[in-house]
This record gives sequence, structure tokens and C-alpha cells, in this order.
Amino acid sequence: MPMSASPVVRPITSAPHSGHGRRTSAPTRIAAIDIGSNSIRQIVADVSPDGTIHVVDEMKAAPRLAAGLDSSGELSDEAIRRAILALDHMATLARQLSADRIEVVATSAVREASNAAFFLARVQQETGLRIRVLDGEEEARLGFRSAVAHFELGVGRAAVVDIGGGSLELALSADGIIERLVSLPLGAVRLTERYLADGTTPRGIRKLRSAVRDALRRAVSVRDWRGAHVIGSGGTFTNLAGIVLTRQGMTAARNVHGACVQRGELEHVLYMLSEMTLEERRSVPGLNAGRADIIVAGLAVAAELMARIDARELRVSRYGIREGILLETARVTPVVSDPGESRERSLRDFAERCHVEWGHAQTVRQLALRLFDALGARLGCDPSDRITLADAALVHDVGYHINYDRHHKHSYHLVVHAELLGMSPVEQVVVANVARYHRGEPPKQKHRNFGTLDKTLRRRIRRLSAILRIADGLDRGHVGAVGDVKVRWLRRAIRITPVPSDPRHTLRLELWGAHRKSGLLAKLAGVPVEIVAPDKTVLSSNAVRRIGD
Repeated sequence: MPMSASPVVRPITSAPHSGHGRRTSAPTRIAAIDIGSNSIRQIVADVSPDGTIHVVDEMKAAPRLAAGLDSSGELSDEAIRRAILALDHMATLARQLSADRIEVVATSAVREASNAAFFLARVQQETGLRIRVLDGEEEARLGFRSAVAHFELGVGRAAVVDIGGGSLELALSADGIIERLVSLPLGAVRLTERYLADGTTPRGIRKLRSAVRDALRRAVSVRDWRGAHVIGSGGTFTNLAGIVLTRQGMTAARNVHGACVQRGELEHVLYMLSEMTLEERRSVPGLNAGRADIIVAGLAVAAELMARIDARELRVSRYGIREGILLETARVTPVVSDPGESRERSLRDFAERCHVEWGHAQTVRQLALRLFDALGARLGCDPSDRITLADAALVHDVGYHINYDRHHKHSYHLVVHAELLGMSPVEQVVVANVARYHRGEPPKQKHRNFGTLDKTLRRRIRRLSAILRIADGLDRGHVGAVGDVKVRWLRRAIRITPVPSDPRHTLRLELWGAHRKSGLLAKLAGVPVEIVAPDKTVLSSNAVRRIGD
């Protein structure tokens, strides 16, 4: 079904993020269809020569091609019928959307079936689609191409894993270069039929995990890959993230891309689901009901992989083979990025698309970080909050893109719905809230965007928005009149002294702006906030006076 707002995905390419110097050729509209063992997915997108992917439409079906394959060795007539019906709908959509190219690939189920040739011929005859059957290594390589475009793999070792219905694909890389590609018959449908056909019994799960453990022991060296960063794509991982985020109260998160799941959380969810009946699993918040019967097997594979390489956490990708096909078809090679690069570039691209006033955004960012360095630790901020504040400062005014009135609330909605790489869903919600509270009412429990979050996140948002409010006030005129600030946390007050960027600036407007927005910081600190003017006049949350009075 058409998306209400077409997202823009920007893979990391060698083109500068500012847009200058990019090739101006028209984008190519490509439809990419991935025929998996459990589901068939299509994405129709405009792919520019610089690697920008603009999603036009998506479609998904779950014909379960791998159902019964492990025992019979062939695709069933019913599964073939369901798959052809889905592919016919997808081909029709792609043609109606005037796709220049339709690329179709098939993975584990088709490459293993004894009647694969019959299936391929039927599909071509009834839909006109020609299918390329991938081997395991090709499948893993496409998944890695997609991961490079959406994650920072330039430093350290990484394991990019896709758990499908029939197989597990694994791309092992060091500093962004693939060192090994692995394909193992450890798919969620296959393992469910083999070990959990009678339900998720403790004995069945023990046998399943033991089989997976043995297969991984033979395929993956602990010495070489211990502690590698794990990036998981496919329904097992996106559903895991959906469950975890829902349990954390992150209902505002737009999608699960970039979600971080701790190994302990994975094991807890696996145990919880394995103790449920199939009907109970179908009603678990965050879990797609259509995957309830195979999710336990998929999570067991993920848990064994993390145990094998001693990984403490994994990152979830909502992108996979389809995006790899788009980039391959458009002949775009994503450039491996170092930590922080994709996040910064993605955020700046988003701000540019919203026509942010760069001078003001950069000034507020600089002042906010100066205030954070002086006050953050005593307010209880974590050092990692610094980048969160920097990001929120850069995009706090993106709401102007809609209109001035209530632009802080518009900023929240734009940020929370943006496609931002290198940022987890939780972090994106925090950035959106900090941007939202740069003006207007301070955070309140009654606000839906704020009140549903857990206590730890609410505290972070209060502290960072308190700093951002003052930084924004210090550039009230949007002219960069304040070049720096001097900050002292005294026994009875926090004293902030703006330093003019030019001696001719009186700072009258900036002093008023900062003073007007200092209430939240004073409340959190438990002492008045004093804004000191060049003539030593003090604008305090208690009273206006002169130093020395």
C-alpha cells in the first residue's frame, strides 16, 4: 500500500552532502523484488546517480515458499500459487508506476527446491518476470552492500547477519572490507518445522539451539570475530526491535532502524515468547502476528550467533537485500564511513531539506555545547549527551519549514519522522523532544510526546532542553551577536556572561532572550540563573540587579 509520506534514504557515497558538485542526471526508477523463503518484498524507488534513494511504494506478501521444503525437497503447489499471485500484483504495481527496471531475485527456498526450474518458468509465463536465483554468498554480499549504506562500518569488525526463512547469511568484515561470506541452512521456517513442529517445548528449543551452536562452531572462528559489531536485518530482527521498543514505551519511534538490543534483552524476549502459546504470541505488542509461529526459532539463531562471537548488543537494520539490489542496479557503491560520519551527514542533509537557517543553527549549537561543557556534569548529564544536544541544536528550528506558529512542535514531528542514519530510534525520539522544548512550555507529564517515556529519558530531555533554551535565547536576533559565554556555577547561582562577537553589539535582545528562557535550568539546578550584561547588570530569575549591589 502506498506510504503516506515517502521517506528518503541517503546511502553514504563519495558525493558531498551539500549537493554541490553532484551529477544532475535524472534518477532511475527501479523496482526491486526479493523472493525469500518466508516472504516476498518489493520496493519501488527513484535512485539518483549520487546514491539517493527516494521510496515511491512498497509491497509485501508472505506466501511461505519454504513451507514443507525441508521434508519434501520441493516447493508445494499451494506455495507456488500464493507466490505467483503476489508477484503478479507486484509486477502490475511496478509497471503502473513506470519503473524503468524490475529486478527480481530469489534466495534459499528457490535455490534448494528440486522443482525450482518449474517455478521460474511459471513465474515468467504468468507475470513476465525473470528471476535471478542468488547463491548464499551473493545474498550475503547484497545484504552487506545495504548495511554499508546505512551503518558506520569503517572501524572495527562487523557481522552483518540476515536470518531468512530457509537460511542464515553472514558477511564478516574488518574496517569495512569483507573478509568472509557465510551461508548456513538455519532459517526460521526450516528450523521451526524441524524442531518446533509440536510447539515451543523446552526440549525442542534445546535441540534447536544445540544444532545451531554446532553449525556456527564449524563456520565462525571465535578468535577472529569475538566482540564484532552485529547488524541484523530481516523479520526476526525487526520484530525483536519492535517488541523491545514497545516494552520501553517508545511508541513514538517511527521505525526500528538502528535500534540497539542488548544480548540479555534478546535472551529475555526469547524466553518470554517460548513460554507462550501460539495464540498468546500473536497478541504480543510489537510482534507481527504473521510471524508468531517462527519468531522463536529466528531469535534462537540470533542468540546463538551473539553467544558464539561474544557480542554484547546488536543493531537492527530495516534495510536489506532489496536496497542492495537498488544500489547494485544503479551501479552505486556506498563508501564505508567512520563512526559519526553518517549521523552527521544524514542530519545535515535533513536540515538542508528543511531549509534551516545555518548561521543561527550553528551559533546555537556552539553556545549549547559551551554551556553543556560547563554545566552538564553537575546537572547529571552523561558525556554521550553532548552529541544529542549538538544534534538537537542543529535541527531545533526545522519546524519553520511548515510555518512559524508552533514551529517547535512542528520540529518534533519532522525530526521523529525523519530518516536519520547512525541514530537509534530511542535517540531520535530524544533529539526530537529536546528540539521541541527549545521554546514554549517546558516538558510536562501531560504532553503525550513526553509523558509516555520512561523516567531516565524524561530526565535527559529536561536537562538538555534547559541548556538548549538558553543557547537559543542567546541568539534571539539570529545575527550571531554572542560569540562565546563564560559560565560559573556559584554556591547561590549559576552566572552566565555572554561575550559579544563584536564590541559594537549591545546584546540587549540576546540578554532578554536568555533570561526569558532560564527558568527550567534554574529549577533543575536549584539555584537562580543570572545572565550578566556587559555593564554588569544581572538579569536573575529572582530579581534584576547589578553585580556588587
